[in-house]
Amino acid sequence: MTDEIPQPYQDFTKQYPKVAEAYEALGSATHEVGPLDDRTRRLVKLAIAVGGRLEGAVRAQARQAHAMGVSDAELDHVVLLALTTIGLPSSVAARTWIRDELSSS
Repeated sequence: MTDEIPQPYQDFTKQYPKVAEAYEALGSATHEVGPLDDRTRRLVKLAIAVGGRLEGAVRAQARQAHAMGVSDAELDHVVLLALTTIGLPSSVAARTWIRDELSSS
């Protein structure tokens, strides 16, 4: 599994370093402000990405969750929980992105 930052994000941070810094600070602040633990936050963020059909975010959140010990079965459960809200095609797409990401890393 790779911890490599995707090239498009690297390019963005080089072109707009102040914006990227502010974005990172906002992300840190939102993680630290509430009572959820790291693992729960990662699963919630994966669920949001799945619901939004955000392929890059699904891949990143799955990769990060897996790196912190979230099992394949738990990742699948997040996708299955989304099924009745976002539909079968979207859920299958999200599961495919997760499988592809974890098998390529």
